[in-house]
Amino acid sequence: MNGLFDIKGKVVVMTGACGVLGSTIVKYFASEGCKVVLLDLERAENIGYYLVSEIKAAGGEAMFLPTNVLDESALEKNLSDILAAYGTIDILLNAAGGNMGPANVQPEQTIADLDIDAMRKVCDLNIFGTVIPTKVFVKPMVAQKKGSIINFCSMSSFRPLTRVAGYGIAKAGMASWTQWLAGELALKFGEGIRVNGIAPGFLLTNQNRSLLTYPDGSLTDRSHKILAHTPFGRFLEPDELVGALHYLACDASKGVTGTVAVVDGGFNSFTI
Repeated sequence: MNGLFDIKGKVVVMTGACGVLGSTIVKYFASEGCKVVLLDLERAENIGYYLVSEIKAAGGEAMFLPTNVLDESALEKNLSDILAAYGTIDILLNAAGGNMGPANVQPEQTIADLDIDAMRKVCDLNIFGTVIPTKVFVKPMVAQKKGSIINFCSMSSFRPLTRVAGYGIAKAGMASWTQWLAGELALKFGEGIRVNGIAPGFLLTNQNRSLLTYPDGSLTDRSHKILAHTPFGRFLEPDELVGALHYLACDASKGVTGTVAVVDGGFNSFTI
């Protein structure tokens, strides 16, 4: 049983790596001895390069590659750079995604107000922003017949949540894609390549902060509804995801594929 949880030396590639969740996760994997590759849009504040400098200062190994998860040619260039630096990819974390206001239906609106172009953009980002990177980065996993792919699902993957029309469709699709891809890769390339998902509960991030809190930091009505339906009675913290991610990434879960691990403080299982 020794070594089942050992991921030292593994090459971890993460899309959407520079947000609140991503930065916590890549730092964790680096602290476990992994070589981490941060993929995200290049931003004016250079957050990707800053995160790499933090990881290296703590004794870890990391690199940041600007990318666009909807641009296959850009991702192919990223793949070449990763293979030149580290030789392979062992773990792929598909965390790129997000929502936009016009793809929602607000309480004062109806479906007639839904912005279809915004819906398409949200679905493209969350679905194809996972499908395209997987198509590219699975190649070295196929060559070595081993790897772990972890897709970021959502509470919206299991049941529809009010307002978030486009995001809900996309994340429900992501759970289905996770299951389909698990079977596809195992049947074609063997049991060594596994595909699972993680479904975080509600956390405060830069994307949802204005939806869940007022400018003074107090909670919105939507937050109170969420917490009333969460047995823990609080929002989760980003570091509460890393244990489940570690398990799905390592050989301790070598018999696990096609599942979605729920880390939500009880939200998805609670009724009344």
